[in-house]
Amino acid sequence: MYQYRQILVRMRMGESNRAIANSGLMGRKKAQALREKAILHGWLDPDAVLPDNDTLATVLEENSQVLIKGSSVAPYADKITKWYEQGIQGTTIHQALVDKYGFTGSYWSVIRYLKVLSEKTPAPTTVMEFTPGDAAQVDFGAGPLIVDTRTGELRKSWIFVMTLAWSRHIYAEFIRDQSTATWLACHRRAFEWFNGVPKRVVIDNPKCAITKACYHDPEVQRAYGECAEGYGFLIAPCPVRDPQKKGRVESNVKYIKNGFVPLKEFRSLSDANAQLKRWLLSVAGNRKHGTTKCQPLERFTEIEQALLSPLPEVPPEQAVWAKVKVHGDGHVQFEHCRYSVPYTLIRQTLWLKASDTMVRIYQKHELKATHARMHHQGGRATVPEHQPPAAQAYNMQDPQYCLTQAQRIGDSCHVFIKRLFASRVLDNLRAAQGVVGLAKRYGDKRVEAACLRALTFDNVRYSAVKQILEKGLDQQRDESSTFDTLSDAYTGGGRFHRDPNKLLPH
Repeated sequence: MYQYRQILVRMRMGESNRAIANSGLMGRKKAQALREKAILHGWLDPDAVLPDNDTLATVLEENSQVLIKGSSVAPYADKITKWYEQGIQGTTIHQALVDKYGFTGSYWSVIRYLKVLSEKTPAPTTVMEFTPGDAAQVDFGAGPLIVDTRTGELRKSWIFVMTLAWSRHIYAEFIRDQSTATWLACHRRAFEWFNGVPKRVVIDNPKCAITKACYHDPEVQRAYGECAEGYGFLIAPCPVRDPQKKGRVESNVKYIKNGFVPLKEFRSLSDANAQLKRWLLSVAGNRKHGTTKCQPLERFTEIEQALLSPLPEVPPEQAVWAKVKVHGDGHVQFEHCRYSVPYTLIRQTLWLKASDTMVRIYQKHELKATHARMHHQGGRATVPEHQPPAAQAYNMQDPQYCLTQAQRIGDSCHVFIKRLFASRVLDNLRAAQGVVGLAKRYGDKRVEAACLRALTFDNVRYSAVKQILEKGLDQQRDESSTFDTLSDAYTGGGRFHRDPNKLLPH
């Protein structure tokens, strides 16, 4: 109202709309509208008394209502007001009016109406207050490109920031990803940096912490829930699309990006973090904070640190949970590595818990398998007992097992098995397993005799031994043969070679 009264005084003194606009008090078009209103009510008469502020406000409010009523958006005022209160932006509102109601007005007519609404109902803000040790706020921010020492390439980085809400003391570090494992590791290092744990940790809704964002019932990532239980803090997710609830850490992310990162040279990720920690304790910790007017590090060490919950004697295990499905080969896959489970669980969905060193697989709450964690892609960990009985039997009866069993059966069988394994073309493991397995049905003596007969005719095949036993040829003496023992058998050369003296009549 003070501005309007100044302009009315200048108009009474004869100043033009251009002169008023040049003074910066009001634009020419708006000044002309005010001049017309003032003439209509007789406010420019030098002898008349200027109206009081209430009268001015009433007339100008009526003027704005007249402008709204004459606008092309007036028929849709209720709908636009409702959409505005829902937080929908102007471009979306204008397009909805065009698509649904055939609106022919301009986009700017909608913007002008939204501006009037914003002047009428400004959004209130509330400063959240915290007590010492009550809460920490956590957020990610984009970091600089930092050299990867393994490949020599520049790679993108992120900044993890945790700020104690009362003292404004900061922990921050550069990281390569926003995975759940990294999220948990950053929390551990932050709590160790503060040498204590706040009662609550205020976060946004990142996938590494919240699997389903919801105003009333958010779903916490299972690994993060175990971390909170182990350290004894409560997880406090912000409402969806409402980052102002953690404005202190948002400000510190910008503070690090604008106050530390520029003009710095980083040789590696570890070098960047070493520089950042020195800066946090020197520059950031000892600055005079704009709101508290105190040094964050001083407020932390003198008051807040003693009010944090103590660290647990044994840090909680940092483990990532994942739902996995058992493939047809009896293995589950996690981070491009495969781990076996009992074959009876094929096609079922299980829970996998992976720490830095171990992988544990559960069916509901029951532990089904344990493996050492593999970190190279394509790795495969198989426990023999997890395989089907046939596969277990095949794997257990290796070549050394077959040779040992053959030697127990007899010399002929031992030579027969060695001849099988001497093949340069076929892998005869199954054949060897079959030969020694025949002893369970026919006994050692018959298998030994059958192997001797097969060697006599240089027929070193599993089917030959089997047919000899099935037909009982091992129990018949071949009078045409002079090979009574294995030492007499000719193991090479012509198969049908005979002594000429025995073939010719005397």
